[in-house]
Amino acid sequence: MTAERGTEDVDEVDIGLHSDTARAIGFSDAVFAIVVTLLVLDLRVPEVAPGGLLRALLDQWPVYLAYVTSYLYVAVNWLNHKGTFHRVRCADRGLHWANLGVLFSVALLPFVTALVSRAVEKGDAYDERVAVTAYAVVGVVLSAAWLWLYHYLSRHPELLQAGVTSRFFEAERIRAALGVVAYAVAGLVGWVNVPTALVVLLLLPLFYGLSSNGTYDLRRRVRRRR
Repeated sequence: MTAERGTEDVDEVDIGLHSDTARAIGFSDAVFAIVVTLLVLDLRVPEVAPGGLLRALLDQWPVYLAYVTSYLYVAVNWLNHKGTFHRVRCADRGLHWANLGVLFSVALLPFVTALVSRAVEKGDAYDERVAVTAYAVVGVVLSAAWLWLYHYLSRHPELLQAGVTSRFFEAERIRAALGVVAYAVAGLVGWVNVPTALVVLLLLPLFYGLSSNGTYDLRRRVRRRR
């Protein structure tokens, strides 16, 4: 009787601490959708005199560049999120907090996107440096959030799907750490040369998009092409 009660207590504790990932994924998808919607709101119709619409639209190129860069960044983070939770069997409180850290950082993208587009559009060199550096800082924070998430999963293999080892997320920590360094460098470069920093900020999401299913999958695709 005592042994049976002990087993029931363990089961109840396990149920209380662990849950499926459906709510976390659903909530995260909603946040990503809202962030993408907020990015679109910065694409505004210019108020101009008749005959000046084309010139006004062309003058807004910084807004378009900032939108494309941030949209790619959000899309890449969604793909990374999808690839990560596809390998997760259940979630505990620590994983939920790590996931919320990622979502907190993603939600900052519309703000820094508007900063960059407005600063470049107005043409003030100092404001451009400040805005690009702020964008890079958010990139550092977001990469650090992913590093926290990957580290947590690498230390809790009981949360992973069958067949997924903690070594997968140990390797992913390197990819996230690379993002911390790369965005920090982009911020420093942006304080000196804004166009170069913008190119770096545009290329980084492309790299993370190609490796969104993990560095192992990226290496395997490269080997196949050889």
